[in-house]
Amino acid sequence: MTRVQDVYPGDRVSLREVGLRDGLQLVKTFPSTAAKQRWVRDEYGAGVRHFEVGSFLPARTFPQFADVRDIVRTVAALPGTHGVALALNERGVNEALASGVAEVATVVSATEEHSQANARRSREEAIANVRRLCELRDASVHKPLVNAAISMALGCSITGPVDPNEVIKLVEKCLEAGVDFVAIADTVGYAGPRQVAELTRAVVKISGARPVCVHLHDTRGMGIANASAALDAGARILDGSLGGLGGCPFAPGATGNVVFEDLVFLCESKGFATGIDIEKLIAVRSILEAEMPNETLYGGLARAGLPDRKSGVAA
Repeated sequence: MTRVQDVYPGDRVSLREVGLRDGLQLVKTFPSTAAKQRWVRDEYGAGVRHFEVGSFLPARTFPQFADVRDIVRTVAALPGTHGVALALNERGVNEALASGVAEVATVVSATEEHSQANARRSREEAIANVRRLCELRDASVHKPLVNAAISMALGCSITGPVDPNEVIKLVEKCLEAGVDFVAIADTVGYAGPRQVAELTRAVVKISGARPVCVHLHDTRGMGIANASAALDAGARILDGSLGGLGGCPFAPGATGNVVFEDLVFLCESKGFATGIDIEKLIAVRSILEAEMPNETLYGGLARAGLPDRKSGVAA
């Protein structure tokens, strides 16, 4: 069984590119399988090693993930990579286990209202689902890592502010259920750096030796500032999507996930080596521009380029 510390070492930052899953969750047009495979391989060439590859959801409802098994295999074929796939129920978990994906992610809503609206189940039922996922994993020949993300952890578009103590209770229950680590998600871009830092610090404390992931959206332009706060508070796994793809059905007008390219620049500027070549990474955006011409892509690095420290001009 793979140890979480081998995949996400605590002495460095691991950046996960979630564009292939979260970035495509709501799109009406999406890349072909061949284009997705180029996306993965070109990002790999830029130094990316952690990929969220898709969701095990009904293909009739989510055709953008019908080829998730192909993308799992594409990632697994590249040395040193780690693939993550989302599974929300027992059927999806069984399919994920059969696919050989290296990590299975699932979701628990921070508020009862969002849990009912998004998944038609209570939070306690969601925790039971997490426990069942861990049981199925433990009984399987293939034993992927399991993570549970607490969605709406920093604010809910249905109920508003979320009590951090409620999130901490859910984190504790997920850890007790057997997950390898938890993620806290600002699903609708509700929070600012102070709230992100305080919640991250609390979750890092109760997680002990397990890493903590922070998943951010840039709805109100706080994505990079919040990522910086999360790093300062001890998070060592951060999610982002190429070009800031993504969104949430509960956040109309949301721009999407924090921009992955800008996240790489942030980490490097703070002294966290990522091993990712930003210029090569930005070049991968051409695949998205060709395959999804109606999708808006975001990013300060793509717009302005890397700073040229040799020819800086004083204002």
